[in-house]
Amino acid sequence: FKMSHSTFTKIEENSEKKNTSEKGRTTVIFSLKNEVGGLVKALKLFQENHVNLVHIESRKSKRRNSEFEIYVDCDSNHEQLNEIIQLLQKHVNVVDMEPPDNSCLPEEKMSNVPWFPKKISDLDNCANRVLMYGSELDADHPGFKDNVYRKRRKYFADLAMAYKHGDPIPRIEFTEEEVKTWGVVYRELNKLYPTHACREYLKNLPLLSKYCECREDNIPQLEDVSRFLRERTGFTIRPVAGYLSPRDFLAGLAFRVFHCTQYVRHSSDPLYTPEPDTCHELLGHVPLLAEPSFAQFSQEIGLASLGALDDSVQKLATCYFFTVEFGLCKQEGQLRAYGAGLLSSISELKHALSGNARIMPFDPKVTSKQECIITMFQDVYFVSDSFEEAKVRMREFAKTIKRPFTVRYNPYTQSVDVLKDTPSINSVVEELRHELDIVGDALSRLNKQLGV
Repeated sequence: FKMSHSTFTKIEENSEKKNTSEKGRTTVIFSLKNEVGGLVKALKLFQENHVNLVHIESRKSKRRNSEFEIYVDCDSNHEQLNEIIQLLQKHVNVVDMEPPDNSCLPEEKMSNVPWFPKKISDLDNCANRVLMYGSELDADHPGFKDNVYRKRRKYFADLAMAYKHGDPIPRIEFTEEEVKTWGVVYRELNKLYPTHACREYLKNLPLLSKYCECREDNIPQLEDVSRFLRERTGFTIRPVAGYLSPRDFLAGLAFRVFHCTQYVRHSSDPLYTPEPDTCHELLGHVPLLAEPSFAQFSQEIGLASLGALDDSVQKLATCYFFTVEFGLCKQEGQLRAYGAGLLSSISELKHALSGNARIMPFDPKVTSKQECIITMFQDVYFVSDSFEEAKVRMREFAKTIKRPFTVRYNPYTQSVDVLKDTPSINSVVEELRHELDIVGDALSRLNKQLGV
């Protein structure tokens, strides 16, 4: 199993263990001097002293940038180990030891894990697995009998299918009919937002007008929206042709990538769409993806899905559906909507806050068992006191997901670190120590300025 951010090279040597009752597994770490044949000389010391090498790794040193560190797992008794350490110190720059590591997961455990992207470019491998719609429309779709609309939909689908990570999102010259349909949706929804949308949504919606030219008579370009989100929360937009599987869609969220449709719903019924369209994405999702706490909440659901089994992914997707798509929250004693499915649907937004809808507290254990409905109003809506409360509940729920490791997003490399053994966990600990040191220094400076 390879971690995507790593440049480790692995050599494994398995031989028959002798005197296992007297020996134990130990990791010896040393940094080579800058000389030809340094590794061969060091390893020969283990051979000459009859120390069985079980596993060797090399990687660039985190202590000295110009050197490589060597990790050697070996079976040795105490006497052998002391002798090896003394001999190594004559040939290497750094010697360190770690206690026996029994925490590395067996390979058979990892072999049963479903594939998942390890770096952001891996999304190229799953972003085109469209399950519904795309260039094909069902018989009950409003645009099914409209050949002009179907041709237009194929145009959008082809653009999305051809997209690769790092490409600029193609700019669209929307038709007069598309802009008119967008305008109807925009105008009617904006009448409801002041009394129905949560405060975070109302704070960010005007920013779309300011930075992305979001107006009643203009549909924002996804490239501009993606740039806007990147500066606000690190989220980016990736065009998609239609519905993705829950696994593939949630995987994108893990990398702060939102798969976004670029086509416009059919003009015959501007207030209804059986699928996500750019009206739903831009008016429903984007304002809250610009909110840091909500962006983190979305990403954590995505991270929890990576490598999880199908039933666990389905539970996470259901929680996503009843929060990010149809979630409610309480603000100033009033119910407010933050779900994109509500914020882009005039009739359901009114229904959810009418006082007649069934409302329950958001509890992932309960919510994950609720049926998701996409053709009519939901049977129940779930409410949280805040995004932070929902995030805490989802974190606790994520710990119950069955998988033999934990993952962590690395924003510097836009990759996922798989925490499955002691070295990978130690690496995170070192980074956290550095971050805490920065916080400690900041507090110290503040205290000096305040005279504390």
